[in-house]
Amino acid sequence: MGKYVKKLSKSPWPEMVVLSAVLILSTIALMLINIGVEAPPGGLSLNSVTLLVFGFFLMSFVIGVIAVLAGVGGGVPFIALMLAFTPINSLVIRGTALIVTMFSALISTGPLTKMGLANLRISIHCVVGYGIGSFIGAMVAVWFAGFSGSVGEGFIRLGLAGIVIYVIFYFVHAGTKAEWPEVKHVGRFAQWLGVAQPYYEASLGKVVDYQVTRAGWALLAMSIGGLISGFFGIGAGWVLVPTINLVMGAPLKVAAASSGVLMGMGDCISEWVYLRSGAVIPLFAAPWLLGQVLGGMLGSHLLIRVRAASVRIIAIGVFAFSAYGLITKGLEILEVIPVIPPVIHGVVLLFIAGGVVLRLLGKFPTIKKWGGLYGKT
Repeated sequence: MGKYVKKLSKSPWPEMVVLSAVLILSTIALMLINIGVEAPPGGLSLNSVTLLVFGFFLMSFVIGVIAVLAGVGGGVPFIALMLAFTPINSLVIRGTALIVTMFSALISTGPLTKMGLANLRISIHCVVGYGIGSFIGAMVAVWFAGFSGSVGEGFIRLGLAGIVIYVIFYFVHAGTKAEWPEVKHVGRFAQWLGVAQPYYEASLGKVVDYQVTRAGWALLAMSIGGLISGFFGIGAGWVLVPTINLVMGAPLKVAAASSGVLMGMGDCISEWVYLRSGAVIPLFAAPWLLGQVLGGMLGSHLLIRVRAASVRIIAIGVFAFSAYGLITKGLEILEVIPVIPPVIHGVVLLFIAGGVVLRLLGKFPTIKKWGGLYGKT
C-alpha cells in the first residue's frame, strides 16, 4: 500500500489531481455565476446574490491556486474566463479584475521585498510610465464603454483573446528568457538614476551586484503595458517582466519580484477611474479578494509538491480554452456566428484537457524548436 501511495505522490499524479480539481471547481463556479446573474424583472433575489457570491469565491479560489503555481498574476485568468463564459458587463469585470491583480500582487511580493529581491528603485522608476499609461487606458475604457454598446463588448473580447494568445506563447517560450542578462554598457540616464541594488542570491550562496541599462526605453515599454492593463483591466506582468529582464538587463528573479510591486502601485492608479465610474461593486469584489488569499495560501503549499513547469502546462490549457471562449463569445455578440451550444464548449474543453493530460504523462508529441515547456520538463 505504501508503495502505491509513494508512487502517486510523484509527478505527474499530483498535477493530475490539480487539473481535475481545476476543471470541476471552475465548471461549478461558472454554472453558479451564470444562474445567479439571470435577474428576474424585480431585480436580483437573495438566492441569486448568494449563488453569485459563492460562484465568485469558488472561481477566485481556483484562480488563486493556479496563479501561484504557474507564476502568473490572477487578473489575466480572471478576466479571460469571466468575459468568455459569463454575460456580466465587461466594465464591471475589468474594474474588479484590477482589484484582484493589485491585491494578489501586493500579497505575493511582501516577503520578496523584505528579502531585497524586489528592487523598489526599479519599481518606482518604472511606475512613472506604467501609472500614466494605465490611467489613460482606464479613462479610454470608461469613455469607450459609454457609447460602444454590444459592438464594443464584442471587440473587447476579441482584443483580449489576442492578448491571451500572446500570453500562451509567452509561457511556451518562458525557458528562453535570460536568467542572468549581461549588461555591457550602462547609459547615462540609468547611471544617473542609480536604480541597481545588490541582493543575496540563496541559490548561489552569494551577494549578486548587477547593473541595468536602457532606462528610457523601459519607460516607453511600461507606458504601453500600462495602457493595455488599464484598458483591459489585466495585470501586465507578461509585459513588465520581459521589460525589466530583457530591456533593462536585471536578473530574471529581480524582474519577476519587482513587477509584482510595480503592479501593486500602478494598478491602484487606474483602479480609481473604475471606482469613480461605478464599475466596482463591493459585494462582487469582496469574495474575489477572499478567494485569492485562500487560493494563494493553498497554492504556496502545493508548490512544494508539484512541478511548476507541469502546472504551467495546465495554465496553458486554461488560457487556450479561455481564448476559444473569448473568440466565440465576441463573434456571437457581433452576430457573426450563431450562439454555440454548451455541448460544443464541453467537447472543446475535453479536447484541450486531453492534450494537457497527454503532455503531463509525456505522451504528447514535442516540438523541440519551441523550447521552454515543450522541451524537457
